[in-house]
Amino acid sequence: MNRRAALKNYSLVMLGLSVPRLTFAKNELTWPPNQLVKEKIPEHFPNIDPKVIAEVVGKSHFDLERVKKLVDKRPELSRSVWEWRFGDFESAIGAASHVGRRDIALYLISKGARPTLFTFAMLGYFNVVKSTIEAIPGIEEITGPHGISLLDHAYAGQRMKDSMSGIEIEKLEQTIAYLTKLGNAGGEKYLDVSSEEQEKYLGNYKYGEKEKDGFTININMRKLLSLGPIGEFGGALYKTGENHFIYNGAPSVQVSFDIRDNKVYSMKIKDPDLTIVAKKVS
Repeated sequence: MNRRAALKNYSLVMLGLSVPRLTFAKNELTWPPNQLVKEKIPEHFPNIDPKVIAEVVGKSHFDLERVKKLVDKRPELSRSVWEWRFGDFESAIGAASHVGRRDIALYLISKGARPTLFTFAMLGYFNVVKSTIEAIPGIEEITGPHGISLLDHAYAGQRMKDSMSGIEIEKLEQTIAYLTKLGNAGGEKYLDVSSEEQEKYLGNYKYGEKEKDGFTININMRKLLSLGPIGEFGGALYKTGENHFIYNGAPSVQVSFDIRDNKVYSMKIKDPDLTIVAKKVS
């Protein structure tokens, strides 16, 4: 190493700066790029690939073994959070909570997930739920992912009743009874949509020429109208007025339909920054 290079290296160390991996040859200070390393660096590094985040949250609804395979390798994934659409945020433990997958929720907690009031309601942790509501009156009215209420999370906890102990069942029933008695833990009250009325909205709506420039209106597993990208699953639509809905409990996302002679011609989606009109094509 020549004197100039040595002084430069010494100065970096004294300043507390890290010295990059260097190669010295023929008394010259060089830093050649390592092409092999560059090719192996993931596209989103140092962030985790969004596809992995989406998979953890998605699988936390139903697939414990796959969740374990992903989270055992990288425990911080237990805290994964995904935005499905239009500000509908959901964590991995939030997914397990609203579908009543007690086993997945407890596994995620063991790996560092952050349980919420919705998790405690599903697990039947009565004392935690009651103490929280007494400390913050009105918090029971807040809904979870997809606009699902706190009371519905508690009901979801009954899904794995066969694998629960007697005390766990008793605490869950106590939680449900308490939330029911409050009278406001069941979420917003929306207008009913009959199966006959749902039928007229179903189909594909296009707003552009590209294949995916559009939405599909379908019916989800909760028997509610849902809106998603063409050909994909979607979030629930909650009816607030005549031919007027909000998306998954998000009040800023308004969805309305242009109907004439009982036939749907188009759908308008309006959020705070954008309004799109999509024509019904099928």
